[in-house]
Amino acid sequence: QVQLVESGGGLVQPGGSLRLSCAASEFTFRRYTMSWHRQAPGKERELVARIITPGGSTEYADSVKGRFTISRDNAKNTVYLQMNSLKPEDTARYYCIARRSITSYRGQGTQVTVSS
Repeated sequence: QVQLVESGGGLVQPGGSLRLSCAASEFTFRRYTMSWHRQAPGKERELVARIITPGGSTEYADSVKGRFTISRDNAKNTVYLQMNSLKPEDTARYYCIARRSITSYRGQGTQVTVSS
């Protein structure tokens, strides 16, 4: 059974950092473009960052450029999101999504709350 399991969320003060992880299983991880999305209450889900296969190029939402970094370890079937200089507006549930052609998988998400 395909699984994407996110972890690393939590409560952090403004200016702090978190590292999210998304562990994948039961599909050929290295062949999939991986992305992080987030959704805050009352708002639409938005793309945060993407790392594209093949090639490994990355894309970021303007709101997180220079603060967030997406990376992947194909040997560990894991994608990461390093989040620095966190702001209250980064508060949301963060999901990882795997996509290849018309096939996509999504995890259950991990909550990130930025508050003093």
